[in-house]
Amino acid sequence: MRDLIVVLFIVGMIPFMIKRPWIGVMMALWISLMNPHRFGWGFAYDLPVAVIAVAATLIGMVFSRERFRLPINGTTILLIMLPLWMSVTLVFAFNFNDAVVRWESVMKVFFFILVSASILQTRKQIDALIWVVVFSVGFFGFKGGLFTILTGGSSKVYGPPGDGYISDNNAISVALVMIIPLAHYLALYAKQRWIKYGLYATVALSAIAVLGSHSRGAFLAVVVMSVLLWLKSRRKFALGLIVAAALPVAIMAMPDSWKDRMRTVETYEEDTSAMGRINAWHMAFNVANDRPLVGGGFELYSPDVFARYAPDPEDVHSAHSIYFQMLGEHGYVGFLLFLSLFVVGWLSARRIIRFAQGKPEVAWASDLARAVQVSMVGFAIGGAFVNIGYWELQYYELVALMVTWNIIRKPVPVVATEPRASAVATKAGARV
Repeated sequence: MRDLIVVLFIVGMIPFMIKRPWIGVMMALWISLMNPHRFGWGFAYDLPVAVIAVAATLIGMVFSRERFRLPINGTTILLIMLPLWMSVTLVFAFNFNDAVVRWESVMKVFFFILVSASILQTRKQIDALIWVVVFSVGFFGFKGGLFTILTGGSSKVYGPPGDGYISDNNAISVALVMIIPLAHYLALYAKQRWIKYGLYATVALSAIAVLGSHSRGAFLAVVVMSVLLWLKSRRKFALGLIVAAALPVAIMAMPDSWKDRMRTVETYEEDTSAMGRINAWHMAFNVANDRPLVGGGFELYSPDVFARYAPDPEDVHSAHSIYFQMLGEHGYVGFLLFLSLFVVGWLSARRIIRFAQGKPEVAWASDLARAVQVSMVGFAIGGAFVNIGYWELQYYELVALMVTWNIIRKPVPVVATEPRASAVATKAGARV
């Protein structure tokens, strides 16, 4: 029944996506982040429903009267260069057949990100994008937070069903860290009180769900992000009071097994999971040094590659880090392109904040830029321990910043009311 409802809803939205392609962007992002078709465990589980949204969006772009053009700037140039370089490294991949499969999925992500950058043009559309992100990921935070409270934190919180980028406990925890500042931004501008309270509940429960994921990297990320969110907030006293009161209580409420796991950060040499990651990091680093331009290509994590490059050839793991993932798979060139994207994103956010200073009409842009900066820090810290370098949210945040800058830098048209008023006064004088 769930399968049928989801499929009928997506199919029913086709006319709206064709008429307004930006709605297609929202639908495709919702499907990608939340995997709603996989909640039914029926015929829709493996149905490529995202293809429906993408196809309807592209058809809409062809027949729409609106003009869609990809802005050419530092962000879009890097969003083109990175997948192009990944296509070069594919040719030199150690495990070519597996690499091709991953390359296809990654290219689809970058292609539609560029399509989205061409379509999105207004604040309404950017806010809709943030709403889709917060709803799609925050759903697991809301549910996971309640689950953690009810179980006393004894069981782990997981993400969407299936084998997506944020399905496991470590990845969903980083995703939740990233959406917390975005939910805070939406709460600042929510007009209905119940929506505002719902968003703040999502923030609180998502933070609890991060603890419930038992992810050490995400725990570190949420602590650092909380401090940065407080520094960036316009309501420092209220937010600081909430964080200072809630975080210690939540930590104390977690079971001893959770506290023991967090303490292993200090004694990582004795933790097999941590040592396995370090072994994979050494492998990726050695591959990049041996092949500095192209790395080992997608999906290089195989016994034969570990036998050549890892300190412990028997301990085969994926990179477990966005940095070593990019470095090992795409060499120093791909690694630098990846880092450059987020340097450019951070500078774009800072430019928006400076431009909006003292301009109440674009204060929303400043608040959004600050939220994205905090989210980026969460990704940078939490992502150091998970393989989510190809996950789309961080790239959509860059698109949101780019479109926001294009919106606010345009001069606001002034409505000429005085001449009309003068004309009315002249007519009135003539009658007298």
